[in-house]
Amino acid sequence: MKLRTSTRKAAAIVAATALATTLAACGSGDTGTDTGSAGDGTVSGTVSLLTPIFEGSTGKELLEGTLLPEFYEQYPDVTVTVDYTTYSKLNEKLTTAIASGLVPDVMLMGVGWIENFAENGVLADLGSLGLTAEELSATHNPKVVDAGVYDGSVYAVPIMLDARFGVARMDLLAEAGYDAPPSTVEELREMAIALTERDASGNMTRAGFDLQSNDSRQVFETFLFSQGGTLFNEDVTEPAFNSEAGVEALQLMSDLINVDKVEDTGWSSTDVVVNPLINGRAAMGLAHNNLWTQAQEADPTVLENLQPFLIPGDEPSMFFGGTLATMSSKSNSPEAAQALLEFLTSAGPALAANEQRGNIPALDELLTSDYVTSNTLVQFAMENLDVAKHEGGPAQWLEIRGNFKPAIESALLGEKTAQEALDELAATSAAAMG
Repeated sequence: MKLRTSTRKAAAIVAATALATTLAACGSGDTGTDTGSAGDGTVSGTVSLLTPIFEGSTGKELLEGTLLPEFYEQYPDVTVTVDYTTYSKLNEKLTTAIASGLVPDVMLMGVGWIENFAENGVLADLGSLGLTAEELSATHNPKVVDAGVYDGSVYAVPIMLDARFGVARMDLLAEAGYDAPPSTVEELREMAIALTERDASGNMTRAGFDLQSNDSRQVFETFLFSQGGTLFNEDVTEPAFNSEAGVEALQLMSDLINVDKVEDTGWSSTDVVVNPLINGRAAMGLAHNNLWTQAQEADPTVLENLQPFLIPGDEPSMFFGGTLATMSSKSNSPEAAQALLEFLTSAGPALAANEQRGNIPALDELLTSDYVTSNTLVQFAMENLDVAKHEGGPAQWLEIRGNFKPAIESALLGEKTAQEALDELAATSAAAMG
């Protein structure tokens, strides 16, 4: 598949500049201590940044040693204080900050998080500053833009994405007589069975399809989307994941493990040091796009054999999450906060952040960057964003999502049928939404 060359690409650079101009021109200087307009070099103030990316010493050096000095060249009178966290601790950090009244000026948060904090008045409405979804859609895929929109207004600008899709080890498939990844559910099951290997005692030596190296909620969502299902109904008033499509998705996952026996429970996990697709402990599996950078570090020789594919179904699809930049609605330095948000979401800093994490740039103009064109999995994800879907929807999503894992695992362990597990999950989700 070739890179998309739509007319949106031609407008990307112009619109990227328009984002900066729009945010700058619409600053709410009457509520803070800033002077001047964002982008003209006269903005001043101290702003705090809460970030779950730029982790570790390498990430900190990138942000504080390279990117922020570039920001200070344009805004010498702005000071940025950085609070590093992880996604596992981000919700706790934000909850504590809100309770204390010390909300960071700029917050980087995940897809599916915007609705909750926008509903509760924590986030600045960027739409009130003149930024529209239509403008952002000139530089980003509209589905990516949608992740930062709540109740018709823009609350976040995307920096990076991460996707889940199928990946096959083509060398192992070739040994079994296959020359392409599966394109139907029937082929997926047939090939996974054929590719599974066990020793003379019946102990697994290679999984035909790995389901366990990724979060079970995101695995289910990927299968759900590919079966044509959705998490919630169109107006996000009630759960829809217990539909026929949802049951088929969870049943397929259960059948792969309990009927086809293509992966034993505990064969892999989200904490595995080396992904089984890299060391050959799996022939196919659901993978994160950063599998490519993991392979570059662990065993570059397998890169040429990693072939991405959409999980087959009625509507082959993939899951995407990501990181978006938001502003506090109560910032004491709103123009400086706008300037920082604008900078972090611009092409250069965004590309550097994506390279550091092995993630997918949100900006369309980066489709042709060396980083994307040299990374097969990232390129595949960007090419297929039109059929991708993301999680979230209701303001209660952060409360609801934690219930997915035990529900899914109850079906995979045979404790409940797929219908029973999803119906119970739908009931608790509806109660939370109601």
